[in-house]
Amino acid sequence: MVRQLFPGRRPLEGISLELFSEDDLRALHYATMDVFINTGIQVSDAAARAVFKEGGCLVDEKTQIVKIPEYVVNRALLDCPSKFVLWGRDKKNNVKQEHKGKVHWTCFGTGVKMCNYQAPGKYTTVDSTEKDLADTAKICDWAENINYYSLAVSARDWAGKGAQDVHETLTPLMNTTKHFHHIDPVGENVEYYQQIAVAYYGGDAEEARKKPLFSTLVCPTSPLELSVNACQVIMKGAKFGTPVNVLSMAMAGGSSPVHLAGTLVTHNAEVLAGIVLAQLVQPGAPVWYGSSTTTFDLKKGTAPVGSPELGLISAAVAKLGQYYGLPTFVAGS
Repeated sequence: MVRQLFPGRRPLEGISLELFSEDDLRALHYATMDVFINTGIQVSDAAARAVFKEGGCLVDEKTQIVKIPEYVVNRALLDCPSKFVLWGRDKKNNVKQEHKGKVHWTCFGTGVKMCNYQAPGKYTTVDSTEKDLADTAKICDWAENINYYSLAVSARDWAGKGAQDVHETLTPLMNTTKHFHHIDPVGENVEYYQQIAVAYYGGDAEEARKKPLFSTLVCPTSPLELSVNACQVIMKGAKFGTPVNVLSMAMAGGSSPVHLAGTLVTHNAEVLAGIVLAQLVQPGAPVWYGSSTTTFDLKKGTAPVGSPELGLISAAVAKLGQYYGLPTFVAGS
């Protein structure tokens, strides 16, 4: 049995890293509300803009800028569930997500290459395939320290054939009894993902809603945009009861302010905008407060996921998620 950790619990239990006081968290929140009402969020999807407008937001159709009043944000946060269950095909692998609870682990993705090792220090790289996807799902199903499976590699042999993302949903569900976290969903195909889950439950759409076998991850486009695809995944996920992970991948010094405090503000605005959209579509829709935000390597032009700044940002994001009462998902080692 894997022993889980409880972050922030006292005394002598789990781990805790207190980066902010309550006043600091409120300051970040108020700065985010300033961004919402003065700068706004670009919402590229017309249907999503209509939802925001009906929910009480200020919408400029010409610029596609949506300004979100604080009361709309607060109402959405009140509607968000503080916990929900990620269902697996085997109930023993169900995972409860809580805003203050156990730390769970998943694999990283999505890779597009596999290494063929021939001898120590010698290998070749090839495009990953649907078989590689199935194999990684089986490995994660076996690994006790991984609580649910995220899309580890892409089925590149299906690229350009019009159904790659659907195969990247069906294949993991067939090869793991754990919950599947789809981190490369395509908005226009979410109905097909749901049909797969409904078929598993013998055609019972309500059962598929109550016991979601898969969840999705979407990234706002930094700085401060919800793309058409992100909006479609969020809205359809809310409609179907699919947990949605709204995860910013801002880069401090690149697509967000170079100062980490400023990056946290734009990060917060991007994630909350997606969460507000989900709650406007369906109050009570299960959502994560997500982050893979890091710094930008100005010399190499990369986003170093293993940087010390990512660790600091992830710890800060975890506190923000707890501040809002939301289950939180952050990049780690």
